[in-house]
Amino acid sequence: MKRLKGKVALVTGASRGIGKGIALRLAEDGALVIVHYGNSRDAAEHVVRVIEEQGGRAIAIGAKLETVAGVQLLIDSLKEALIGVTGVPRFDILVNNAGIATSKTFEETTEESFDEVFAVNVKAPFFLVQHALPVLRDGGRIVNISSGVTRIAYPHIMAYNLSKGAINTFTLHLAKLLGSRGITVNAVLPGIVDTDVNASWLHTPDGEKYAAEMSALGRIGQPSDVADIVSFLSASDGRWVTGQMIDATGGSHL
Repeated sequence: MKRLKGKVALVTGASRGIGKGIALRLAEDGALVIVHYGNSRDAAEHVVRVIEEQGGRAIAIGAKLETVAGVQLLIDSLKEALIGVTGVPRFDILVNNAGIATSKTFEETTEESFDEVFAVNVKAPFFLVQHALPVLRDGGRIVNISSGVTRIAYPHIMAYNLSKGAINTFTLHLAKLLGSRGITVNAVLPGIVDTDVNASWLHTPDGEKYAAEMSALGRIGQPSDVADIVSFLSASDGRWVTGQMIDATGGSHL
């Protein structure tokens, strides 16, 4: 029996990369997956088609999450879509995956670029959870995608690192806040993962060697490595785990 059968999962930033991997895995587990996208509608609809071809169920919903108005649009669209499909505007699993990186060094970071990173990586998940709580079922799951940079020093991308540190703090306190409702809240901290975002430097002889040598396991991370952890936390198997930062770097820089 599929362990997420009858559950509804919202995965933000699910049109590509780690988010896509998570959406595919949760659908494989039996969940109806809401594939959120910010700009890549075609890519999100492709993910939906793949899920459907594999016998799963999915819906693509677009919304920009940098503002509270965009967050509210996503929640309104989510409720409308769920009423149409399930008859009930409620869901069970929220995966806060949407985020942006930056290549700007500490010295190069401007106020504008700093605010942009924090708007997407911190402000969006904060207000998305706030607006989602009335329709997130008791006993539900929240999984925040953080980063191994909160454990490993990479000072050349300082603004991004700070934003993910905020997500870890958010996870801890949110777990305490929502425990009385039986909602677990955890963060998953990936290292270098083979996605299109990293492809330009990763798919070179030097890049592959560098990334593989970082891990104690001697290989490059895959989206499925992260998705499998999210699957565990989202199912009944993860019912007694909350407020935790799960390292998913393959033992990088041990």
